[in-house]
Amino acid sequence: MATVKFSKDHEWIRAEGSAGVVGISDFAQEQLGDLVFVELPDVGKKLAKGDEAAVIESVKAAGEVYAPVGGEVTEVNEALGDDPTKINTDALGDGWIFKMSIDDEGELDGLMDEAAYEKFVEELD
Repeated sequence: MATVKFSKDHEWIRAEGSAGVVGISDFAQEQLGDLVFVELPDVGKKLAKGDEAAVIESVKAAGEVYAPVGGEVTEVNEALGDDPTKINTDALGDGWIFKMSIDDEGELDGLMDEAAYEKFVEELD
């Protein structure tokens, strides 16, 4: 069964064993507004937890997407090149940004579950 965890930098990772799918949270896409460009990482890129993995640009701002855990990029969401607004319309689904191997599944324990993340976001106001 897949587990979704969130980082304090507003990334999510849906982990299935030693593989994960990564994107940004609904909260993050709302803060950025309409996305106009996504710079995807290279497949094969090694990332440590917290490394910059991708860049997203909106009409308001640009932001970095950080690796929520360490691992290697195994696939990128090419569809975002043509339609970055997929992140706006389905941040936790079709708007995923990249897939990665997970070097240390224990790193997932340092991330928040959905309830903890929602509480974290509420406290940001």
